Amino acid sequence: MLALETAVVAVATVAAVRFLNTQPAVTFRWLMIPCLLVTAALLPTWLRRDEFPPIFRDRRHVTTSLRMVCYVCLCTIPAVFLGLWLMVRMHLPIPLKPVVAGPNGWFTWLVYQFLYVAVAEEVFFRGYLQANVARLLGSAHPIGAYAAVLISAGCFALAHVVVQGQVTSLFAFLPGLVLAWLFLRTRSLLAPILFHGLANISYGVIALSLM
Repeated sequence: MLALETAVVAVATVAAVRFLNTQPAVTFRWLMIPCLLVTAALLPTWLRRDEFPPIFRDRRHVTTSLRMVCYVCLCTIPAVFLGLWLMVRMHLPIPLKPVVAGPNGWFTWLVYQFLYVAVAEEVFFRGYLQANVARLLGSAHPIGAYAAVLISAGCFALAHVVVQGQVTSLFAFLPGLVLAWLFLRTRSLLAPILFHGLANISYGVIALSLM
């Protein structure tokens, strides 16, 4: 039953987000999509009376998560800069170009990336999807745990392709792996949320500076 529920919820949620994303006239679309992702993750878990993965556990856990995020950022952000710089030098289009518009464009975009995109996507893809897949495959065994990481990252990338309608959105698989690994290591959503927000912002700043 858990496998069927997870599959149905995942497909229905991505389809609903795709529909909302193609309706520019929908009011408060920027708020409706994150709320949909969070509701789709929390409601089935609440109905099953299961425990949802926490955002953080205690002060020591917060410190550990922050340290891990710093290390991961130091390893990945320079690699992202190098990759985008090489693409520009080779006259290749930058994938997933960020859109920053309006008089308060940068401020609004930064807040949106952290409070809505990072939180909502991590609650759904890691807190709900990856946690359920790990239960199904047996998270106590390393093979099951790492298979859940791959499936979570794959679903994360495919969802971006479906919603954004771009094959280049498959690049989301790579940060998806890092986010899923952070969730596996910390057993909470704090590290994935923080890295997700920082990764999106760093990518946007680098991409816009090179364009």
